[in-house]
Amino acid sequence: MSEWKFNRDAIRAFRFVRCGLDAQTGVAQLVYAFDDGPELVETVTIPGAPFVLEGARAVAVERALRLLHLITGVSYYKAAVPEEIRIDSYAIDADTAALLELIYVNGLGEFAYRNGLNLHGKIRFPVAAGDAEGMAPALGLREHALVAIGGGKDSLVSIEALRALDIGQTVTWIGGSQLIRACAERTGLPTLNIGRALASQLFDYNREGAWNGHIPVTVLNSAIMALAALLHGVDQVVFSNERSASYGSLIEGTGEVNHQWSKGWTCEKAFGEYLQRHVAADLHYYSLLRPLSELAVARQFARTDHYDAHFSSCNRNFHILGERPANRWCGVCPKCHFVFLALAPFMSKPRLVRIFGRNLLDDPAQTDGYDALLEYQNHKPFECVGEGRESRAAMAALSERPEWREDALVERFASEIRPQLSEEELRIEPLLVIDDEQRIPPKLWERLRAHLAT
Repeated sequence: MSEWKFNRDAIRAFRFVRCGLDAQTGVAQLVYAFDDGPELVETVTIPGAPFVLEGARAVAVERALRLLHLITGVSYYKAAVPEEIRIDSYAIDADTAALLELIYVNGLGEFAYRNGLNLHGKIRFPVAAGDAEGMAPALGLREHALVAIGGGKDSLVSIEALRALDIGQTVTWIGGSQLIRACAERTGLPTLNIGRALASQLFDYNREGAWNGHIPVTVLNSAIMALAALLHGVDQVVFSNERSASYGSLIEGTGEVNHQWSKGWTCEKAFGEYLQRHVAADLHYYSLLRPLSELAVARQFARTDHYDAHFSSCNRNFHILGERPANRWCGVCPKCHFVFLALAPFMSKPRLVRIFGRNLLDDPAQTDGYDALLEYQNHKPFECVGEGRESRAAMAALSERPEWREDALVERFASEIRPQLSEEELRIEPLLVIDDEQRIPPKLWERLRAHLAT
């Protein structure tokens, strides 16, 4: 075994070796390998053990564990992208294989584009002969939501909406971010911090020439939280992905590449339906903000200043490795650019500048970053940001307000870019309409819609 060396181009197969859960400790082990190389062991630790698993609930937990094993494998598979995928210790049906192929091909879309790879038709999960598993039963899960928190504005809007509707919730995050912990504690609600430790060899492989790049982390975190919900006996896993997430970057000669595909509607629908068909009929997976645009979410967030000194959507705070900004906002990444612009129409200028520590729209050095958001002479950035039409509408709204219109980038928009656009497409009101494309439980949706409309 010690002789084995990682050689990306020589690897022939990626193996899902086995997975297991210790109900006494809440530790799940997910084991992978390339060819006959060393085992890559990832652990996920869910607090609250010991868990009592019997009957239908034990079956559901095993199915959720296997699904997690299969989805989390994307972190390792991408290192070599070999021709063959093998599952050593259990079999999967056609429905499961179809879900995984959808997630791997689309969720690795940006990774493939940046590395010059074509994954379409290449990723095939082995389907066992025989009938598909039967429909999953309802488990009698109690009404309670595990709500994912990422430290940004979106999850805080969801948390406050559920609080207003008196839905019991536990604020949940994965990993050791102190920024997310501070935000979660600021909610005053029960919290659940799930641990995840990647196999250490992955970082060695990256240094040895592995393919590297963006993975569909939202669906991976969704699978972790689905397992946690079953272990805690609760019926809802709630994310905060708005409808803008379904739209990618249009790249000349390539078509659409969506950095946030696993936050989009196609992924949410496929993953949520799979859970109810194959894992537990009464386990509801949904995004509370799916009916809203990014601008509509920003308007909701601006209602309260409770989190102004705690939240951050700056992705530089959440890199696994590398530098992090000294402040909560770096002020130069696409997320900082977009969140500043999206909030500007809905909150006072002094409040917004206080949150960020400076006025990003009065800094000519930020011109290229904002042009990308506006899709002006550039494509939308590979980041979780709103659509180009949202950025254009927000900028148009600011160009009509005395307190903003003399700022460098707003003034440039008004004089150089706005004359090239139709006034009809710059209206902000149509972008604030509540959509009906969502999978929120019907009883909750009726009340939520009324809450969001106030």
